[in-house]
Amino acid sequence: MSTTARRLLVATPMLLDPNFFRTVVFMIEHTDEAALGVVINRPSDATLDDAVPEWSALAAEPPVAFVGGPVQPHEAVIGLGRSRTGGEPADGWYPLLGSVGTVDLGRSPADVRPEVELVRVFAGYAAWGPGQLDSELSQHGWYVVDAEVDDLLTSEPDSLWRRVLRRQGGDLAIAANFPIDPTSN
Repeated sequence: MSTTARRLLVATPMLLDPNFFRTVVFMIEHTDEAALGVVINRPSDATLDDAVPEWSALAAEPPVAFVGGPVQPHEAVIGLGRSRTGGEPADGWYPLLGSVGTVDLGRSPADVRPEVELVRVFAGYAAWGPGQLDSELSQHGWYVVDAEVDDLLTSEPDSLWRRVLRRQGGDLAIAANFPIDPTSN
């Protein structure tokens, strides 16, 4: 098993599944039993006032809910938040990468410690069963790269796929320029 936890899965240009076409997935967990992440570059039109109004004042730009993936898009809500201090797991907070962690959106922001200064809300998530993601990785469906804290709450999600690939250099930087429709090239 190859662990992708706390890293990014970046869809290769040839991954044409509409659920994952040109997506960047932040992997929250990857074990022998399952893998789970959220698509961090698919903003929706839904404002946080609609989804979780108590958290809307802390919304990272753009201040909308994101489509976290194809699994339970109308039932599951996952929050990633940035705290001023990062730190250890605490009430309503579990650190993932630097100052960013998961936040319990069922709590009032005032009750979450450490204090959250920005939040991004995801409707749904991406998940893989036992061995499924490892199989996709062995078939070169995804690039696995290191995540940067700024990726997770980027104010420019539409350009994230290209930016992440470009900063890798080499063949991955070249892949960032792959045309959306190679037949029209």
